[in-house]
Amino acid sequence: MSHPAVRLAELRESPLDVAEVVAALDDAAAGGLTLFVGRVRDHDGGKGVTGLDYSAHPSALDRLRQVCDRVAADHDVHGVAAVHRTGTLAIGDLAVVVATTASHRDEAFRASRALIDTLKDEVPIWKHQRFGDGTEEWVGAP
Repeated sequence: MSHPAVRLAELRESPLDVAEVVAALDDAAAGGLTLFVGRVRDHDGGKGVTGLDYSAHPSALDRLRQVCDRVAADHDVHGVAAVHRTGTLAIGDLAVVVATTASHRDEAFRASRALIDTLKDEVPIWKHQRFGDGTEEWVGAP
């Protein structure tokens, strides 16, 4: 059973919506909401990126939910949300949106930082980047 503070934890191929994440965390007791939005940038390692694909291992959604549960348990938060894209993304597309709410901003900032860092470290989602020079690279693959 997931922690009651986890309001949204999903992987999806459709575009991400910051407003959906903010709405999922609506809570009159929350004095602060800290949001992190990860976007597809046009460069990596000095090379121009033209686009990328995200692939998720079949266990990725369960792992994402476990990370959200752990962050909710470890921090004094009212709400936790995390959504990550899969599939083909263009420059400027949103790749990941995470947010937490708490009574005070400091805890919301700490929890959101832990959420994005742990998600990146532990959830098996791999990035396949395509570069302007015709080369490509897998990032985060085992």
